[in-house]
Formats: sequence, structure tokens, C-alpha cells
Amino acid sequence: MEEYGGEAIVLRREPQGEADSRISLFLKRYGKLTAKAKSARKITSKLSAHLEPGMVSEVRLVEKNDLHIVDALKTTRLPVALPDLYFLDRLLGEADPDPALWQMVRSGRFSWDSVLKVLGWDPSEAVCGACNGLPAAFHIGKQDFFCASCAAGGLNREMIRL
Repeated sequence: MEEYGGEAIVLRREPQGEADSRISLFLKRYGKLTAKAKSARKITSKLSAHLEPGMVSEVRLVEKNDLHIVDALKTTRLPVALPDLYFLDRLLGEADPDPALWQMVRSGRFSWDSVLKVLGWDPSEAVCGACNGLPAAFHIGKQDFFCASCAAGGLNREMIRL
């Protein structure tokens, strides 16, 4: 049985089963980890409020067949929009630590230009994937940049405006 812990940014929370939740966390030391929070959707849950997206919480995780959250205590709320946290969750790989990115998000200095640059997609060096114009949006699914006119026809839930 392995134990992990530390300060974590809650990126995403999804229902799982009747009363459990699946929580995506971003930790400085371990990167993005997805763990199960047992009974987190019950009205009597003591973990629920500490595991809302946008919260920074001290967490303790135990790996026993799967990763489980056994303890959480919120410390603060991030000034980052929830859709941005959802997109960040989609972009990050599992268990891939990135201290520079963690510090950027944790400090509240969140901008997609900076985040994409840290992750290897530098918007200042990019061109539109359709017409070679200046990028105005990033498509998560296609992992490509698009200019304003090309993005206008295809703006959807997968696009991040720069």
C-alpha cells in the first residue's frame, strides 16, 4: 500500500457510481492524478467541500488497487475559471509532474499563452493549422492552433481562445 500527499489543485470532479466521485488533482510533486473519493456525493460527506474544482487542498492519497482520497483539507480557492481548469485537466498527462506549471496555476498567474508554452505548444511560434495565419485559438482534441476566421466556424467545447 503506497501513500501520497501534498498540496493539490482540484481540476475536475465527476460522479462515479451511486455516491462516489472521481477527482482529478494536480500536485507539484506527482503531476495530475485521478483518484476516487468514496461517498463524496453523500450529504454527510466530510470530503465533498474540500474537493470542489478550483480549490487548493492538502490531500492524502492511498494506492490500494486504485488511487483513493482518504483525507482532504481546503486551504484556498484559486482565481482561475472552472472551464480553464477543465481544459487543463484535458491537456495534462497522468503522473507527469511539472513544477513550473504548478507554480503558475497555484499563484493565479494563469494565461493560456503561458500554459501552452510550458506544455510545449508555444503560441508565439505557431501558425494556423488550416491557413497559416496568426493563431487565435487552440483546439484540444486536434492539438493544433487556428486563426480567428478558421476558428469562428469551428469554435466548440474543445477550443481555447488565446
